[in-house]
Amino acid sequence: MWCVVVGALLMAGSGAAVAGTRVLLGSATETVTQQNLLGETRTEVKHVSVKGAKTILLVGLDTRPNQDPSKLTRSDSIILLHVPADHKAAYLVSLPRDSYVRIPKFDNGKVPYAGGNNKINAAFAYGSRGLTGDKALTGGFTLLAKTVKNTTGITPDAGAIIDFQGFRKVVNVLGKVCMNVDTTTTSIHIGHDNDTGKISPPYRINPDGTVRSKIPGVTPNIYKKGDHCFTPTEALDFVRQRDLLKDRSYDYGRQRHQQQFLKAILTNIMDSGLDSPTKLPGLLSALGKTMTVDDGGIPLQDWVFALRGIRPDDLVTIKTNNGTFNSRPVPGVGSAEILSDTSLDLLKAVKNDSVDKFILDNPTWVTRS
Repeated sequence: MWCVVVGALLMAGSGAAVAGTRVLLGSATETVTQQNLLGETRTEVKHVSVKGAKTILLVGLDTRPNQDPSKLTRSDSIILLHVPADHKAAYLVSLPRDSYVRIPKFDNGKVPYAGGNNKINAAFAYGSRGLTGDKALTGGFTLLAKTVKNTTGITPDAGAIIDFQGFRKVVNVLGKVCMNVDTTTTSIHIGHDNDTGKISPPYRINPDGTVRSKIPGVTPNIYKKGDHCFTPTEALDFVRQRDLLKDRSYDYGRQRHQQQFLKAILTNIMDSGLDSPTKLPGLLSALGKTMTVDDGGIPLQDWVFALRGIRPDDLVTIKTNNGTFNSRPVPGVGSAEILSDTSLDLLKAVKNDSVDKFILDNPTWVTRS
């Protein structure tokens, strides 16, 4: 739904040029792939209207080039984008992908899942088992949406799958994306060979994506704490890191960085793209191609016009578990995160549209960005 947010930003700054903006948005939204991702949960939404509080389920996939399609795809990030009833702000709440939850039973028409307790990112994998292409995306997203509803009581009003690989194209159009790096981050994926200077992986990686060992003679990319302008390759690399963050926040750090990166994209677009008639169509097109969207029965242009009062500074990112570990070993699953009582209160606030009150009571849960 990032194309929607950018479109809303465009509307906020367009003044009298609304007619031209509509034409531009119409052509831009045509680049967005739309399909039914919410499955049966979509039918639970009655009297569809863009008015009132809305919660959008954003799922990030970090598929690798030439990835084996027979292997299960687990969701890399799970974000609830909540827009309160007055449509004057938006809140980003990430669910830890290792959250230990009950995944309901589900039949995707190919490989049924009997249901059980597991990490929440397994829901997408079990929902898409045996399927390929669009059917795999729908199956995986539907079971994840059912799991989110089962865990939080929230029925998403719309949904989107974000392809982080696709954001490379967005940064290509912008030229760079600048943001503050809040903790020194060492890449486990990209470095350079000390002898040849060529790009080379600095670490051997386990099948689960964790570090196995350092490769001698290769210096990894290091993104030092402070302001940094990322190239397209660096941007994608940065948001993938979790193992070698200086503050040892691991998956919470990656969660935080992905939220900050998405907000930085919007800020950089506002700073350098919305006033450029030659750059803007390319930006909207590139953004559209990063996602597959289920609009929940509300046309994308209606979403844009309803949310046009939201600007980048109105996007508030919030940490579940206050960004600290609350894990325990689970037989057959490994180390899993347990959502704290306060995290459950946060999710209840999303459901009840009272996030502003939660923030007043828990100001440290807001992420600096």
